Amino acid sequence: MSSIKLRAVVALAGLALVCAAQAAQKEAAPPKKAAAHAKKAAAAKDPVAADFEKFHEIMEEDSPAELFEAKGAEMWKTKRGPNHVSLEKCNLGLGPGVVKGAYVQMPRYFADAGQMMDAERRIVYCMVTLQGFKEADLAKKPFSKGSYLPDPVALVTYVAGQSRNMKIAVPQKLPQERAAYKLGEEIFNYRAGPWDFSCATCHGEDGKRIRTQNLPNLASKVDAVRAFQGWPGYRMTGGLMHTLQWRMNDCFRQQRFPEPGYASETIADLLTYMGVNANGHLYKGPGIKR
Repeated sequence: MSSIKLRAVVALAGLALVCAAQAAQKEAAPPKKAAAHAKKAAAAKDPVAADFEKFHEIMEEDSPAELFEAKGAEMWKTKRGPNHVSLEKCNLGLGPGVVKGAYVQMPRYFADAGQMMDAERRIVYCMVTLQGFKEADLAKKPFSKGSYLPDPVALVTYVAGQSRNMKIAVPQKLPQERAAYKLGEEIFNYRAGPWDFSCATCHGEDGKRIRTQNLPNLASKVDAVRAFQGWPGYRMTGGLMHTLQWRMNDCFRQQRFPEPGYASETIADLLTYMGVNANGHLYKGPGIKR
């Protein structure tokens, strides 16, 4: 832990230099015509983003995400809940108890539930059907806050870690899976709310950035992996572990949309669209986010 804290201090100190570099870069901004002509090249060679990535790599060497992964592994094997059973018989799509490689093959359609499910939605389903937890109770406080860590967050982190260095292969064999992809694409491009935003407003074209971070074009096969990569992720700014359920919920909030229900079909469809777009890319496991 001391090593992690030291690296965090180094990274945070470095962020100040990154911000200073960003300010200098703005002062030396090229003319509009040149900037428009070199939009893609600028995004690829952006020195501010490159500097931030260097500090990100330092933190990844001793990732705090590993602590949450270990906690999730223990919880997976521990008999818990009203039924006093473990999750070792939970079927994540590859057969009861098979965890290796399951994360990179979700969302997928589960016939026993009659639903499309991403990893977190499926784990919640197993906690309810196998262990006897109540779904309504799990949905009351689904996201990390302060010292509070929801059980599904640790469990998803463990499951995701079991797909480390595997290729993303979200299935599209069944008609339900193909329908979910189309619905997810519609959700991604749907504009509404007081600001007339959609997911595509920020993530539908190349060359966009907020502060020190380039915004990936998630409609692009090249950039789509960045929606998948590093999640579940440990956020340096808050010291909290979050999953893609939280990330999608927060995006809805930032668009001033009504926030979706926890582990909902809407999120499963949206993650299907982004996951299929990322197929073929290598998933590196739970990581670190800004």
